[in-house]
Amino acid sequence: MDGVVNVRKGSGPTSHDVVYDIRRIFGQKRVGHAGTLDPMATGVLVVCLGRATRIVEYLMGTPKEYIARMVLGQSTDSEDSTGGITSETDASFVTREVLETAVKSFVGEIIQVPPMVSAVKHEGQRLYKLARQGKSVEREGRKITIYSLDLLDFAPGNQAQAQIRVECSSGTYIRTLCSDIGDRLGCGAHMSALERTRVGSFTIEKSLTIDQLYTAKDEGHLGSFVSDINTALEGMPSIVVSEQGADDIQHGRMVAVGSEYKTGITVRALSDDGNLIAVCEVADLDGSRILKPRKVLSV
Repeated sequence: MDGVVNVRKGSGPTSHDVVYDIRRIFGQKRVGHAGTLDPMATGVLVVCLGRATRIVEYLMGTPKEYIARMVLGQSTDSEDSTGGITSETDASFVTREVLETAVKSFVGEIIQVPPMVSAVKHEGQRLYKLARQGKSVEREGRKITIYSLDLLDFAPGNQAQAQIRVECSSGTYIRTLCSDIGDRLGCGAHMSALERTRVGSFTIEKSLTIDQLYTAKDEGHLGSFVSDINTALEGMPSIVVSEQGADDIQHGRMVAVGSEYKTGITVRALSDDGNLIAVCEVADLDGSRILKPRKVLSV
């Protein structure tokens, strides 16, 4: 089976555990997820089956939405509640208004330093592996975008607690965002809970737990919960090509398109009846716009 499943991960299992279950449920080996969730985190985990594993990189690059809880006045070495406490400060001076001002200051394009517990590589080694050895290294900041950041709930106190909703670009670490907000306030903070509520067009309202998928398998209607590849990429711009253009793209050849298309963008090439042919890049060739096939997906 080829397609994408919107899984609702519970707290505890790793993303790899979820992939293992999906392999068992669908009876196939070619399975991959589009963006890891830590064991403590819950929510949307987009899982690709068969040929859909070829579009993982595009799904990973879509905007994400999260709801996170944070504790002010307490910092940890992992930036979340699973780590050891590194500092404690009385956060009773933080009011809702003060916190809202701090939160809003992170909206837009910002530089974020990946946490030591991330999978980012340093000299060929994953940072989290170095962290397990008790090591800390300098990390280069990365440019991310916070599209929106809203304070949903706030409880003042020595260790004030808050709930935030974040819409952000791929590559954003919410635990680091919580920690940075605490640093901006001068009292420190860590993330105490995290739920991913959206990945691109996949929302938590339409997600299914592993138990629900096992039930669907027993009842014989698993297929109804698998999105086809074209639907999974519906947020990506599309260009309809001619029958000859479709044949050229299927054979890896470039196809001319109109000058109105911006170079460098990634698009879906569709046949005139709306079927997905390939993911392509719009490029410039001697002053003309062309489609360069990147992933041919038609059967």
